[in-house]
Amino acid sequence: MAAANLTETQNGHRSTEAAQGGGAVLSLARDKGWFDVREVGRVVSVREYIIRVHGLPSCMNGQLVEFGRGGRGIVMGYNEREVLVLLLGAAANVRAGDEVYSRSEPFLTPVGDAFIGRVVTALGEPCDGGAAVEAVQGLSTFQDAPGVMERVPVKQALQTGLRIIDAGFPIAKGQRQLIIGDQMTGKTTIATDTILNQRGKNVLCIYCAVGQSHSSFQKVLTLLKERGAMEYTMVVAGIASAPLGEQFLAPYAACAWGEYFASKGRDVFIAFDDLSKHAWAYRQLSLLFERPPGREAYPGDIFYIHSQLLERAGKFIPELGGGTMTFFPIVATIQGDITGYIQTNIISITDGQLYLNTGLFQKGFKPAIDFGLSVSRIGNKAQGDAMKELSGKLRLEYLRYQELLQMTAMKSDLSSEAEGRLRRGEVISQLLIQNKGQPSSLAEQLSFLYAIRKGVLDPFSREARQRFKTEFMPWLQQRQPALVKALDEGTALIPQRKQAMDEALEAFIQETGLSG
Repeated sequence: MAAANLTETQNGHRSTEAAQGGGAVLSLARDKGWFDVREVGRVVSVREYIIRVHGLPSCMNGQLVEFGRGGRGIVMGYNEREVLVLLLGAAANVRAGDEVYSRSEPFLTPVGDAFIGRVVTALGEPCDGGAAVEAVQGLSTFQDAPGVMERVPVKQALQTGLRIIDAGFPIAKGQRQLIIGDQMTGKTTIATDTILNQRGKNVLCIYCAVGQSHSSFQKVLTLLKERGAMEYTMVVAGIASAPLGEQFLAPYAACAWGEYFASKGRDVFIAFDDLSKHAWAYRQLSLLFERPPGREAYPGDIFYIHSQLLERAGKFIPELGGGTMTFFPIVATIQGDITGYIQTNIISITDGQLYLNTGLFQKGFKPAIDFGLSVSRIGNKAQGDAMKELSGKLRLEYLRYQELLQMTAMKSDLSSEAEGRLRRGEVISQLLIQNKGQPSSLAEQLSFLYAIRKGVLDPFSREARQRFKTEFMPWLQQRQPALVKALDEGTALIPQRKQAMDEALEAFIQETGLSG
């Protein structure tokens, strides 16, 4: 170990400081009577966000280090002679020859209830113009995922407010559902509409932006503020203008905040927008670290990077708080190709995917979810009895309609049976189309599905069906509020409730004069 000098610090501490090379720093606080042991090294070089350090022989991967001029970093790897550190923040204050201190502790994310309603960086620093956020504790940013014995089966549905998802691809609290598709197909809209629909449902939401442009991020933030969603939402900003290290850390920090609330028994929903850009950030870091590139220049551990994150979702045992964490990772494709490296990696990690089709989006079918390529593997277990009964054949009927539509595109003479199937498919398509920022209540979803099931809208024109979409629920809320309340509970449709629905549909059609 290098020679050491005994000095007295300005705050009344006595310390031994290592001279020149790596070593240890031992400081004794006279007034408190405790020892603070730190390893000390020196900066060898600074390149972009990568700091090469000599010394720190006992540091660990993912450990926090501090620089003598101020600033923090994370240990990201080693070679034979140096420790590789990822700098958090600007590199302007770090110079070659500066001291680097290690406290042998993991990188911690500051957490607390005060973060709800705030926009913060991956380091917990506010970027909404407000005061500093007071944290109650720190949680490990790279926490290991809970084991199998620390989880319980999912039993509750997460209502997204999107009819096509809640009916065709139900989501359970604790599920990891991938949102995948080309640029500008509505992936972010699915995440924001799900957040808007959690109002009054005791679900805490976290929106994590990674690599987004400032304008896109501001649009999302403005929507959440205008609709009052910030009351139960926090936003983690790792946008494109943020340092590369913060972009890499943002999803893990968001997960740490989610684990804090889940440990208190809360249901947490996190949207990662998007993990494609997160993979780009990690690839850039790895190349700067001079790690050998693999497929598409990604490092060999890119699968672990995302599995380490997404496996932290789930529903946890009471000893861990009994909360849930539901993830919506978003991944971009190029020209609809879902066989790319990052895309297939995340598909294999998640519990299902919602594939957004560019062709459907351009035709006006929104959300543009492809029924053939989308799946939710565990959501049916949590679906309510009423929704399960009414939506059981919906997906099959729609897929048959799409096949029939292609087969009869060039034919003019159709059988009455084929015409009936086409009309029914048109009804399903029209009722599933939903405008941005307008989540649908469970009662409205069940009402529309019941109308599809009974076939009452099949003979009507497109204009009449559109009137039904916009006018039926306000009418039902005014005439039969007790029925609407019962439908919102999602319990089984008992015969009395079905009779009430039949009478309501008949009365509405007569009073409004709907016709074919």
